[in-house]
Amino acid sequence: MSTLWKIVTAAGLALSLAGCVDVAVDVALTSPTSAEATLTQTMVADFYAMKGMGDDPEQQSAADVFCQEGELTENADGSATCIIAEAGAFADLDLGQQEGGITFTPAGDGLVRVAMATEALSEEIRGGEPLDAETASLAEAIFIGRTFTLSFSGAEITDTNMTMSEDGTIATQSIPIIDIIKGDVELPEEFYAVVRAP
Repeated sequence: MSTLWKIVTAAGLALSLAGCVDVAVDVALTSPTSAEATLTQTMVADFYAMKGMGDDPEQQSAADVFCQEGELTENADGSATCIIAEAGAFADLDLGQQEGGITFTPAGDGLVRVAMATEALSEEIRGGEPLDAETASLAEAIFIGRTFTLSFSGAEITDTNMTMSEDGTIATQSIPIIDIIKGDVELPEEFYAVVRAP
């Protein structure tokens, strides 16, 4: 199975699927030393309906390569959802800790600081190059309405720079993908939450 981090940060996640996918990454602490990470991708109905409809039988559509790994659900509205999950000790989760991905730092008293650096994510999605006017216009048409959502959760959130749920157990940040591509959003160096483990 490809690592969750490679899927999260790969430009192919958004770009090769022609902007037809919303992406959500959820990291839930299960103990002071373990977590469950879930990647959810939702492909809109119009694109999923094009599965296998190309003139060239050798050419795969975006839908053809969607959810080659993970659990696929075809929804009643014609959209499709792909879920990839892994669980275990922090050291066993492949969330790109070595590449500046999602990290876990003990914070004492059953607390864990969970964080994701934004630089790698931004560079991968933007491709590292500024967009010219024509490309920016095309990107906006393709990616409008698509979002990347990150959530950290546990028994309690004690500190975060994300949006906290009313019950104080989930920290969430949702970013329009087009804003990342165009550089129209100012991101902090990282998104983080200090989470009390169950």
